[in-house]
Amino acid sequence: MKIRPSRLALSLCALALATPASAEGDPARGELLAYTCHGCHGIANYKNAYPSYSVPKLGGQHAEYLVVALKAYASEERPHATMYSHAATMSEQDMADIAAYLEGEPVTSSGEVIGTPPAATATCVACHGNEGIGILPEYPTLAGQYADYLERTLLDYRGGRRRNAIMAGFAAGLTDADIRAIATFFASQRPGLCTSRDIRKDGKCND
Repeated sequence: MKIRPSRLALSLCALALATPASAEGDPARGELLAYTCHGCHGIANYKNAYPSYSVPKLGGQHAEYLVVALKAYASEERPHATMYSHAATMSEQDMADIAAYLEGEPVTSSGEVIGTPPAATATCVACHGNEGIGILPEYPTLAGQYADYLERTLLDYRGGRRRNAIMAGFAAGLTDADIRAIATFFASQRPGLCTSRDIRKDGKCND
């Protein structure tokens, strides 16, 4: 079953695209720079200390989105002490190179949705696709991501901890049950993201 996004959701996605172009990434240089990333993102099921949730999988994620995320950490739009300390020291080229390496072979759609999408995903699919694969490279892929990380992210947008007007607007009307259902659904989709030590090369993950 596929959900058709509303016109409003599509319009907001288009608005969210007003982001500057990033530098071209060099994955070989990025592999050298990403050694600090592996300490957390390279360990399957590794947990953030407090609040406790799974550190997100990055292997196969859109490189352009990873740059957007790193800039958000550097500007503290996304507050996280460890990520700020890393991102704030990176040049735009550093970010592009690391992102190009972590992307590897990006997740692509299988054309099949696993299970029945919760009604609450109706506004998600305009940007993230029916299977949770970002329809444009600036939008994150959600497929196969840890459910507790997705849940924490939505809670942070709803509560204003993460500052993004588009996502805050979407999350504002979600109940805790909606958020849990959305996170569980997208986490179950395959193919999905990998840990950063399992960079997608053949379309499969080891974890």
